[in-house]
Amino acid sequence: MDASIPASVSSERSLSRVAPQAIARPRARRSWSSLSSTLGFGITGGLLAVALLAGRIAPGDPFASVAPPLQPPSAAHPMGTDDLGRDLFSCVVHGARTSLLVALAVTVLMSFIGITVGAAAGWRGARLDDVLMRVTEFVQVVPRFFLAIIVIALFGPGLDRLVVLLALTSWPLIARLVRAEVLSLRTREFVEAARSIGARDSRILRREVLPGVASSAVVAASVNAASVILLEAGLSFLGLGDPDVVSWGYLASNAQRFLRVAWWMVLFPGAAIALAVLGWNLVGDALNEVLNPRLDRARDVT
Repeated sequence: MDASIPASVSSERSLSRVAPQAIARPRARRSWSSLSSTLGFGITGGLLAVALLAGRIAPGDPFASVAPPLQPPSAAHPMGTDDLGRDLFSCVVHGARTSLLVALAVTVLMSFIGITVGAAAGWRGARLDDVLMRVTEFVQVVPRFFLAIIVIALFGPGLDRLVVLLALTSWPLIARLVRAEVLSLRTREFVEAARSIGARDSRILRREVLPGVASSAVVAASVNAASVILLEAGLSFLGLGDPDVVSWGYLASNAQRFLRVAWWMVLFPGAAIALAVLGWNLVGDALNEVLNPRLDRARDVT
């Protein structure tokens, strides 16, 4: 019967079986090497390097007055000085450490809580799923910004309080994504096969199911990091940040009184915030392109 099938049809069938695997790798390479992903990882990696090496790049106390106030950018002070004679370059560099530290700490804690809640709800189901999803919906509708204002006003400013508060209010999105993925994966054949050889539910969830939801969680966490940077900057702009550390929001708040006479005071902190948010969003898009299999299937259909 195969002899009656044209060779072109047979080759097309063979290609259709091989194409998804053969095309996946080049597509992944194109995604990693695209302009947006390269720009995103470059910006984010550069800012992380600046945050880690802040003490070497700009040694000394960023709060110290080192020059006359309101000096424009020059060779000695590339970003100028503020109203107290502090070197703005040093302040922006040390502000990167504060903003990125908060973003990374919140992302780690938020991811742990979201993955735990989502996995438990999707795997156990029934009443536990209902309870956890109602809690998730409640946390999701709480206005994080105004809640942060209330908590900081009551308990005082501090990076530790800010990290815990943002982490406790940022996990619902990851929890819902993980729950949906677990509900889809727990009925797959490989899960049934693992059960048939006597594997415990905890081992199946940890070794078989959770690796399949990691991509969605990573993408959501990277996008959430950008919103955390904006929240931290907004709170610092309102004077609710930690007064003992320099942050981009604090610098932008301090600059608003001198917009007409010292444009550099708002330009460089604002540009740093915009670059950080842009970098994390581009990283999230790149990770979504590479790790999301649904986009591959949609492209194959079209």
